[in-house]
Amino acid sequence: MAILEGTLQATAAAEQVTTFESGNEMAAMAAAQINYHLMGYFPITPSTEVAQFLDQMKSRGEHDIKLIPADGEHGSAGICYGAAATGARVFNATSANGLMYMLEQLPVQSGTRFPMVMNLVTRAISGPLDIRGDHSDLYFALNTGWVILTARTPQAVYDMNIMALKIAEHSDVRLPVMVAYDGFFTSHQKRKVQYFKNREVVQQFVGECPIDYHFARDPKNPVTIGAHMNGDDLINNHFKQSEAMYKAADVYKQVAAEYAKLSGRNYQILDQYRMDDAEVALFLLNSAAESAKDVVDKLRLQGIKAGVISPNIIRPFPAAEIREALKNVKALLVGERADSYGGHGPNLTNEVKAALKEDSWNQTVVLSRVFGLGGKDFYADDAEAFFQMAIDAMEKGYAEKPFDYYGHVPGNPEKLLKPVIEPQHGDVYRSGLIHVQMNEDTGKLKVKIPPLRALTSKPKRLGSGHGACPGCGIFGGLETFFKGIEGDVVVLYQTGCAYVTTTAYPYTSHKQTMIHNLFQNGAATLSGTLEAFLELKRRGEIEVASDATFVMITGDGGMDIGMGSAIGTALRNHKLIILEYDNEGYMNTGSQMSYSTPIGHMTSTTNVGKMQKGKAYHHKDTAQIMAATNIPYVFTGTEAFPQDLVKKAAKAQWYAKNVGMVYGKILITCPLNWKSEDRFGQTIVEAAVNSNFFPLYEVEQGETNITYDPEAKKKKVPLTDWLKWMGKTKHLLKGENKDLLEGFEAEVERRWQRLKAKHENPHL
Repeated sequence: MAILEGTLQATAAAEQVTTFESGNEMAAMAAAQINYHLMGYFPITPSTEVAQFLDQMKSRGEHDIKLIPADGEHGSAGICYGAAATGARVFNATSANGLMYMLEQLPVQSGTRFPMVMNLVTRAISGPLDIRGDHSDLYFALNTGWVILTARTPQAVYDMNIMALKIAEHSDVRLPVMVAYDGFFTSHQKRKVQYFKNREVVQQFVGECPIDYHFARDPKNPVTIGAHMNGDDLINNHFKQSEAMYKAADVYKQVAAEYAKLSGRNYQILDQYRMDDAEVALFLLNSAAESAKDVVDKLRLQGIKAGVISPNIIRPFPAAEIREALKNVKALLVGERADSYGGHGPNLTNEVKAALKEDSWNQTVVLSRVFGLGGKDFYADDAEAFFQMAIDAMEKGYAEKPFDYYGHVPGNPEKLLKPVIEPQHGDVYRSGLIHVQMNEDTGKLKVKIPPLRALTSKPKRLGSGHGACPGCGIFGGLETFFKGIEGDVVVLYQTGCAYVTTTAYPYTSHKQTMIHNLFQNGAATLSGTLEAFLELKRRGEIEVASDATFVMITGDGGMDIGMGSAIGTALRNHKLIILEYDNEGYMNTGSQMSYSTPIGHMTSTTNVGKMQKGKAYHHKDTAQIMAATNIPYVFTGTEAFPQDLVKKAAKAQWYAKNVGMVYGKILITCPLNWKSEDRFGQTIVEAAVNSNFFPLYEVEQGETNITYDPEAKKKKVPLTDWLKWMGKTKHLLKGENKDLLEGFEAEVERRWQRLKAKHENPHL
């Protein structure tokens, strides 16, 4: 690299430690040293590590930040806003669709002028889903009223997180600040960095938390926050907010100068590399700018006056500084990792052009190229290609193609993939061996199923070749359930392990129609699909069999962030099935805590250490929550009791086709994150059932029926017989955690006794 993290100056006033860390680690380090009051968060790749690192540090007693796991990013933004309204110092981190989900909350925070700091670890926004880094999320933040700093390296992530709070709280600004850095490029790649040895240095730099604003913190001085405004008042409010945003540029310069004296690292408004006499230049955000600097050196040796510009702040947009930097540049290529569809160039391209328009003498030819979407790498060869485009425009005096994409390739019809198997539908999925009939006397369904071996002739719904971890319980559980479903299915998979391991474009493991949508909206999406299907059929616009069953597969915490959508779908009583595979965490993002995680269980955001012992509260009983919506059928099941699960699947299909919505919850293993052996999956879930942690029951037409009673079968085992199989729970078996274990056992027993009471009394 031409410059490694910026030249470290010998003029630093405070003692620093040199280490080798990633951007996410340095964001967490800065937050811990500041010791924010609160962080509301929800895990989403690639920002998830920030909360994980902070939880690890808290378990070791290294900070006092109150870490609050939300039920989704919208909730996390609300938690942060509520805390900021009290005058607390507030921190968050998110990415991509997480930012989009909280987007409506961001102008609320800036419009009411409450400071906070949020790290945006940039990532592609779906659809289609791609979890790698580009700037499509960042560009949606440009109009939220937040000050936005951009960090090219892990060192800059640390430094700008410290500077950001001081800027946010400045009396001339009083706005939330976002620190944006590249997902996986900067967030996960380790680099040489320096941080202050003593956190008191950081705390002295940011200063005392201001208390002279109007906060909701003193009952003797009541305030009203966010009162409704009419247009006359709103334009005044936004005018003052706009003024504060522009003042943030001067405050940034002031804070950066103070920080340079303390750290020896100087962050000008623009990072300019060899721009003093440059005739051709690239304008690039974040990590791509670092990659281009070596190419500048190479071109300089060839006599080409090349340079690179990268802003350290893009809100407010540094128009004056850009005009000054480009006054002698003959051709500039603006490379952007996002597009503004239909805008003849992405956001920053048009802002650069607008800035240059204010200088009537400027003759710079501006080219725009969209590159690096979805984490597509940007190499030195790519930077050379960009420079060559700028050189060609300089020599011609104009750009032949002002706007284009870079790195895209045309499709080749000769390489069109062909199906490996013939499409399977209709009779191939009808065994004729499952019989479901309503008992008119009891008002309950009577189900007859054959021996399970007789159902092995029914094809699997998923083909081989998925990418799940060894021992993953998802597909064994799903396939057992689907053995009880006759005929065609239309399946929607929310984001999660079951989705990402079965679809990797251009391949799919799904033999029948599969739709994907995000965690928070899967149930609503499938309800729309179902109702449109029925309406098209009613109008005679499609001719298909009427026995297709619509199933939504959720898991990996999908019934946290997606609970609202699921309850809405249940209350409307659409004729579909929601099936949740419960692996007790957000496993697809790296084993973070979900609300289905039991108390005391260790995850990557409920670590075990001297200050905490795993998750601090009990798990959510989603089956009971969904039963409270009065849908016709709710059940629990597991592959360890296959006949029970197949029977319930057959019932679920009958109710979904004839009455309304069904919800089912199956417990499945996750050996990787449960820290258990692959071969013991069935043993573990069987022990979960026999310990009464995961009881098998159904709620049919509002009446509860326990379908397997370990006590009656004389199979009841202590809770510890389940916990001992998993590394994530072995600490609960230690003497020092006796009280925690006893509390867990008491809650399991309480829930079991309540369930038995409902079983014995149909009116409960």
